[in-house]
Amino acid sequence: MLTEERHKIILDTLAKDNIVKLQDLVDQTGSSESTIRRDLSTLEEAGFLIRVHGGAKRNYSVSAEDRMEDKTSKNVQDKQRIAEKAAQLVSDQDIIFLDAGSTTYEMIPFLKGKSILVVTNGVPHASLLSDLQLETILIGGKIKMETKAVIGPVSQMQMRNYRFSKAFIGINGIDKQYGFTTPDTEEAAIKRIAIDNAAQSYVVADASKFKQVSFVKVCDIEDCGIISYNVPSEIKRNLKDSTTIWEAE
Repeated sequence: MLTEERHKIILDTLAKDNIVKLQDLVDQTGSSESTIRRDLSTLEEAGFLIRVHGGAKRNYSVSAEDRMEDKTSKNVQDKQRIAEKAAQLVSDQDIIFLDAGSTTYEMIPFLKGKSILVVTNGVPHASLLSDLQLETILIGGKIKMETKAVIGPVSQMQMRNYRFSKAFIGINGIDKQYGFTTPDTEEAAIKRIAIDNAAQSYVVADASKFKQVSFVKVCDIEDCGIISYNVPSEIKRNLKDSTTIWEAE
């Protein structure tokens, strides 16, 4: 059996069960214990798992929330590539939801000149959208200081009345088992409503968000397509049956 095939079996098992036993992998793959141990060492070095006595367990971290100012300074070029790819999916006459977040913010210059209506819960987003003469609705409610996102019951009530051609969602964690996650319950509620009320939903996220798990689940992995850049091949293979990944060039 090829190395990549063994790695896929190991990662698929971890995705389902969170732990794998060395002997079970030997039986599944027909490989020797020494071969499987080398595979586990390789995958541990890549950050996919943690070796334990007699096997391995799945590796993930629960991420915290960054401030908007901090987010905008991270992985800027990757975010711009992702944003341009996402904007290419927007057509004239679309009504889109643009979630608060640094990658969705980078989409806005690429939307200039399109005949669209944009609904957003991002205060900086609404300002830049209006500067570029794009028709914009900023939903009402409480402003979360750290992320400049509009949240709360008032915004949720308003969002439930809207329907979107496409929704572009920012996210903190992407994981096959735990789905799309974010640190804040009220931001998660807005994202969930947007996804439910959109004909097509896309998560826009750089590669650092994969294998991350945050506090609150937004939706399952199969509920949205993913627009990203430079995603490791092991992750793409692991997600292939669950969702579609559009990669920026």
